[in-house]
Amino acid sequence: MSANTLNSTPCNNSAPVGRPRAFDLETALQKALEVFWQKGYEGASLPDLTEAMGINKPSLYAAFGNKEQLFLKAIERYENRPSAFFYPSMAEPTAYRVAERILLGAAAEHSNPLHPPGCLMVQGALACSDSGQSVKDALIARRKAGFEQLVQRFEQAKAAGDLPADADPQGLAGFIITVLQGLSVQATNGACAEQLHNIARTALRAFPAGQN
Repeated sequence: MSANTLNSTPCNNSAPVGRPRAFDLETALQKALEVFWQKGYEGASLPDLTEAMGINKPSLYAAFGNKEQLFLKAIERYENRPSAFFYPSMAEPTAYRVAERILLGAAAEHSNPLHPPGCLMVQGALACSDSGQSVKDALIARRKAGFEQLVQRFEQAKAAGDLPADADPQGLAGFIITVLQGLSVQATNGACAEQLHNIARTALRAFPAGQN
């Protein structure tokens, strides 16, 4: 073959077209979220996840990274779900209404039969060993951010005269967060919606009514 023949041969430098992804990312992530919600981060094994998501391990790694990255993506999805109630509660007009929406929202959401009971933010970190410390730290940071947001909202309420002058915004926020986490544990232990609602209402009796 002559040099001219070689030079006239067209070259195909384009990369081969990859195989299309055979699964829907959002659906797979939702399935992973449900597994983590039910079993926690460490309780959810890779076989649990791949079976629920309908994919194999290489596909999981290619689409989501490792298990930790998958969990953090699931947490982001959880925080932005339509039924999320914590941050939207901050827009309520009074401190009491904020507390009420948070606790009654938790009572309803944690007992919703359409998904696992309790709160993923609480369940996800249970029994985390040293290998899951980074996940536990990420969840703690998120809960701390929620606590600080609630403190700030109650400080605003106090400054506006909605809460008594001697009210302790940090103490009130800690109280609400403690009850909130307790509702999650109770739901996981089998408490029904009515029981959780009663717990929430009992807790609200201890909250300064202010201008509710």
